[in-house]
Amino acid sequence: MKIAVDAMGGDFAPEQIVLGSVQAAKKFHCDIVLVGDEPKIREVLRRESGWENLGITIHHTTEVIDMGEHPADAVRTKKDSSVVVATRMVKDGECDAVLSAGSTGAAVTAAQLILRRIKGIARPAIATPMPTPNGVTLLLDSGANVDSKPKHLIQSALMGSIYAEQVFGVKNPRVGLLNIGEEETKGNEQVRETYPLLKRMSTINFCGNAEGRDVPKGTFDVVICDGFVGNVVLKFAEGLAKTLLKLVREAIKEGGILAKIGALLLMPSMKRLGKRIDVTEYGGAPLLGVNGCCIISHGSSNAKSICSAIGFANEYVRNDVLSHIRDTLIREEILTEEEQKEKL
Repeated sequence: MKIAVDAMGGDFAPEQIVLGSVQAAKKFHCDIVLVGDEPKIREVLRRESGWENLGITIHHTTEVIDMGEHPADAVRTKKDSSVVVATRMVKDGECDAVLSAGSTGAAVTAAQLILRRIKGIARPAIATPMPTPNGVTLLLDSGANVDSKPKHLIQSALMGSIYAEQVFGVKNPRVGLLNIGEEETKGNEQVRETYPLLKRMSTINFCGNAEGRDVPKGTFDVVICDGFVGNVVLKFAEGLAKTLLKLVREAIKEGGILAKIGALLLMPSMKRLGKRIDVTEYGGAPLLGVNGCCIISHGSSNAKSICSAIGFANEYVRNDVLSHIRDTLIREEILTEEEQKEKL
């Protein structure tokens, strides 16, 4: 297994990206290619003794795509940028997966232009795991497409269901359509048109509409929405988790000696809680629907998060998720919107 890592992408690149890659090489025993500015990468690696024996190599590049650049223009013009070169290495068979914590738009664009979409998939989708009391809810799309049509949503449902089963081990995943109510007639035109299409799909376990509260509750294993809504849900959940932990710390600090004693007694439980809601435990989300494994990590990813994301890349490749999606597309007839309406 060999993973191409965009060492220059992310708020804390290259330090945290490189350190996370070192951790992953030790933990998952996979080969890693650090793609980016070699002198800067080596400067970080010098602090990690024995990295030469971990299967880590460096592929030097001269360009970086910044967060503020237009993704399509940057990918087309910056041929030697770290994310473009790392994606090309997957296309050429040099690596099994690519990971980037840089510009999501650039990573998605590079994957679509270089790896190309799976035949039958109109638009790829980012599948983000959201922590729940019993595991995770897979939310997609969480940012690849801000304007989705019913056809795109049913394809997301299919891909998300496969990913949940193959990587998270969920048998017959419960799929929900994110909406403002449980009733089939609720919602905007997009979700009202999508609901009956999901009902007729034979390869997924569609369980109806999912409301916002169902995402953290774990009522569904996979929740489908367009990328605009999904990204809002994701960012809100991240902010809420951080705010709640901050409020607890402030309450303990202001509560006096008894509060501090109580906090000390509860420390083991609080640590377990913090771990369960910590987004770095999951690290990255796959871009489902392209011909290869592309993992998108948060821009603020630290070393722990990058290590976790590389672990998911390993699971994606090891479980051959790509082949499962392709095979299912052959079994499940993915029709145009006009054809779907005609069959209803």
